[in-house]
Amino acid sequence: MRKNRKYLLICLAVPLAVGGLSALLTRGGMERFKSLNKPPLTPPGWLFPVVWTILFLMMGAASYLVWKNGRPRRAARAALTLYGVQLAFNFLWSMLFFNMGLYLAAFFELIALWLLILLTAARFYRLSRGAGYLLLPYLLWVAFAGYLNFGVYLLN
Repeated sequence: MRKNRKYLLICLAVPLAVGGLSALLTRGGMERFKSLNKPPLTPPGWLFPVVWTILFLMMGAASYLVWKNGRPRRAARAALTLYGVQLAFNFLWSMLFFNMGLYLAAFFELIALWLLILLTAARFYRLSRGAGYLLLPYLLWVAFAGYLNFGVYLLN
C-alpha cells in the first residue's frame, strides 16, 4: 500500500513539475501575452493556471493507473514513454509561444502535441479505460488552446 502511494505521488508530481517549471520559465512571456490582441472566447488570465493544474493532476492520475494496471508491462512502458514525449511537447509549446513569440511555430507544435495526446489516450485506454478517459479533458483543452494560439497569430 505504501509503495502504491509513493508511486501515485510521483505520478502526480511529474506533470505538476513540468507545468511549474514551464510557468517559472515563461513569466516574462506571460507579461507580454497580456498586451497581445486575443481572439473572442479567450478566458480570463486567472483561469489558465487553475485549468492546467487540474489537467496536470488528471494526467498524473492517468499515468498512475497505467503504471499500476498496465499489463503487459512492455505495453505500459511504451504508453508511459509516449506520455513523457507529449509532456516534453507540452513544455516546448510554452517556450515557443510565450518566450520566443513564435506563434505560428507554436501552433504547428500544438497540432503535434494534440496528436501525441490522442495517441497517448488511446494507448492508456487499452491498458486502463479510466486512464484513457482522464486524458480527454486535456485533449479538448489543447484543441481550444489551438484556437487561441492561431487567433493570437492572426491578430498580432
